[in-house]
Amino acid sequence: MRFRSLLPMGVVVLLACCVWQRPVPPKASVPAEAPAGAPPATRPAAAAAMGVVEGKVPSADGVPIHYRAEGSGGTALVFVHGWSCDGGYWKNQVPYFSSRYLVVTLDLAGHGASGLGRKKWTIEAYADDVKAVVEKLGLTRVVLIGHSMSGPVTVEAARKMPGRVVALIPVDTLQDLSEKPDPEAWEGILQSMREDFRSATTDFVHKLFPEGADPALVNRVASAMAAAPPNIAIATIESLSRYDIRPALAQLKVPIRCINGDKWPTEMERSRKAYPRYDAVILPGLGHFPMLEAPKIFNEKLLNAVRDLAG
Repeated sequence: MRFRSLLPMGVVVLLACCVWQRPVPPKASVPAEAPAGAPPATRPAAAAAMGVVEGKVPSADGVPIHYRAEGSGGTALVFVHGWSCDGGYWKNQVPYFSSRYLVVTLDLAGHGASGLGRKKWTIEAYADDVKAVVEKLGLTRVVLIGHSMSGPVTVEAARKMPGRVVALIPVDTLQDLSEKPDPEAWEGILQSMREDFRSATTDFVHKLFPEGADPALVNRVASAMAAAPPNIAIATIESLSRYDIRPALAQLKVPIRCINGDKWPTEMERSRKAYPRYDAVILPGLGHFPMLEAPKIFNEKLLNAVRDLAG
């Protein structure tokens, strides 16, 4: 089984994972919900007035989705984690960007503090989670930032929210928008995960990092991925292997600018033929987790992309 064949849309997207547990903010400054009598968090101004807004909103299938918003501004940056992560995955980005923008993180269903009671773990259902949070907060000018698996998730979410999303910034994903779904390419790793999820996932994660990566970081990522609920994780990969991004792209008109490591090639020309408003920034020497491997560099590139695309 060739490893490269497992990377439709970028390591794929496979699995966007995350290693960090959600940081626990000081209780005095971060209420779990709006204080009694406070207006609901239905617009960016509400989040700005409170400093931090945290709560849950039902997705389209009723599963409660946990979200957290802080900062202020007319443009909202909505960070969407990947496979086996939660909103705390963006801990190196939230303080940097919340001084400039309204920053929103969320836990997709089956992850973090969100509900587990979903019947079908699909890319479309995860996109509904993003849509539910955006609508709950009344966001009207949104940049969606999705890592790995959530590259496709944010494309699908943008399709579901015409007029609200102004740009997509996928992170180490969507390296080739011309690729078609190929479920058979995934079958080898899926079978190994069905047989021994923890070992197969641990082995796989080491391939996501470049040579010379911090061993402690690699081990933390591997440990977090391997601890995911196997039924949810495997069902998610199965859906991802079948997801065809092209119909959603055909309905989009917003710019896409990837921020990718160079461990796998980004097919710029093929992707631009598939979607003319495609662009990518390549980070030399970085792998599948540029926001963890080099957060300072990543934040600078992301800020440049946000300013270029959304002001």
